[in-house]
Amino acid sequence: MTETDTSWSIRKLALVLYPFAAAAVAINLFMLSLMGKALGLASISPVTAIWLSIPLGVPAAWWAAKWVRGLMDEADGKDR
Repeated sequence: MTETDTSWSIRKLALVLYPFAAAAVAINLFMLSLMGKALGLASISPVTAIWLSIPLGVPAAWWAAKWVRGLMDEADGKDR
């Protein structure tokens, strides 16, 4: 039987991980704004945090996908 490379690309992994990365970014932005309130800064609403997380989730998903791809390669015994 021929062995084929069916590994996931970083792009495909990033697309799958994007909703989770964007949600994590939204939660972190909202919590950071609440911590900033203790320093006298204005806090942002949860809806604003969600809107800001849409573009900021893209690099977060890419970094997460790159990390997961490295873990998958390490588990398969491949060199990067």
